[in-house]
Amino acid sequence: MPIDPATVVNNLLQGDPSIIAAAVVQGRDTILYTTDNWDISADISRVISSWNSLTAQFIMISGVKYSVLQCTSERLVATSIRGEGHIIGAKDEEHKFLIYLEPDGEAMGATMDVARSLSQLSSKQTYLDGNAQLGSAGSPPTSAAANIDPQLKGEVQSFLEWIKDSEGLSGYINYYLQQNNTPIISELSKIYAELRQIFGV
Repeated sequence: MPIDPATVVNNLLQGDPSIIAAAVVQGRDTILYTTDNWDISADISRVISSWNSLTAQFIMISGVKYSVLQCTSERLVATSIRGEGHIIGAKDEEHKFLIYLEPDGEAMGATMDVARSLSQLSSKQTYLDGNAQLGSAGSPPTSAAANIDPQLKGEVQSFLEWIKDSEGLSGYINYYLQQNNTPIISELSKIYAELRQIFGV
């Protein structure tokens, strides 16, 4: 059952304080809900049009230009090269969910959070009830994989898709390399070293 947009947005803002503002859009450009601190009504049609084109180099919101780092049918990630923050969006057949992330916010985490929040707005029923029990009653699962938190597994799968996406992780890395952004490059090298250590390569 879908959750109302105000509740979804408030839950998202509470979960990530670096998300400063958010808006939920239905159809082409009907704003269902927006936080009080973000009026995008004058820009929403152009932003959605740019997103739908999948070829936009930048978007403009409230007079600020955001360079598009990733633009797919389901995801939009754009950043201000002047350090004025980031715009992150997720969409499906019914809704578009846009957020404004502060300059120091964690874009990758916010991207996954927005996609998860978008799914809470969907009126489509899942194929299987989330509370349904599978397998025969009385025989506990013996596989170790059965103990993995489904939400955690979903996040890892989303992360994997983002890595595989040519406009995902590589787009971010190329952008920050071109900008010679020393702090980001330093953090990326640490993450790379940690990943090699985790997998023993």
